[in-house]
Amino acid sequence: MFYSAPTTADVREKQSRGMVHIKSKTEIQRMRDAGRLAAEVLSETGLRVKAGVSTLELNDFAHELTLRRGGQSAPLNYRGFPRSICTSVNQVVCHGIPKKGEILKPGDILNIDVTVIYQGYHGDTSRMFYVPPLAEKARQLMEDTERAMWIGIDCVKPDARISEIGDAIDAYLTPRGYGIVRDLTGHGIGRNFHEEPAVPHYARSGARTRMRPGMTFTVEPMVNQGGRHDVVFNKKDGWTVTTKDGSLSAQYEHTCLVTEHGAEILTMLD
Repeated sequence: MFYSAPTTADVREKQSRGMVHIKSKTEIQRMRDAGRLAAEVLSETGLRVKAGVSTLELNDFAHELTLRRGGQSAPLNYRGFPRSICTSVNQVVCHGIPKKGEILKPGDILNIDVTVIYQGYHGDTSRMFYVPPLAEKARQLMEDTERAMWIGIDCVKPDARISEIGDAIDAYLTPRGYGIVRDLTGHGIGRNFHEEPAVPHYARSGARTRMRPGMTFTVEPMVNQGGRHDVVFNKKDGWTVTTKDGSLSAQYEHTCLVTEHGAEILTMLD
């Protein structure tokens, strides 16, 4: 994450630059390796989610595991971000900062967002976790958000436009009464944490860039339980984004490679 696209006009402007890096075979393999490490760290950190655990404990575990396996935590000190992962609990949409005093309790849902640097390349992935018991509305939100991500990924193929991803996600989520966050998008990724293209998750975004084999980017819809997509940016810490109405929010994310025939998921374990 860490990528802002506040308006449809901004997305059009970004896409018009055409500065999309097509990865070589060597770069693609390094992206696979980085993606796998990110997936492993996310999976093993998620096993630590339970009542009584602080989000800082999750952060410290992920950071140490990443280092042990030869990687670096990309968010740490990125534009001043103070932690190694993002932990976004309940109404926090994204960029939640892990804290010692933020203790998980029964009924909480949270997104854990992991980005690693490995052999000079980035792997970026996130998913939802919860502390039992899980309320039915929260369960439905999580399931629908994950489904929306896969619907978007199904649109990844050569010559398709980036906008088709958001069109498909929107067509699934909006009739179900959800609010899709528009102020933040998916993004290209590779040697840099954030590259072109921006990947909006809403309809009629104006993201006209055509996908080409060798492109790598994230698909990561942020979905609010409330019917509006309005969010609030925390001016005090400069990072945390929450729903304006206090409703629950969910997000799932994978890093994808455009292949000759469709998409390869770089951040999924076997």
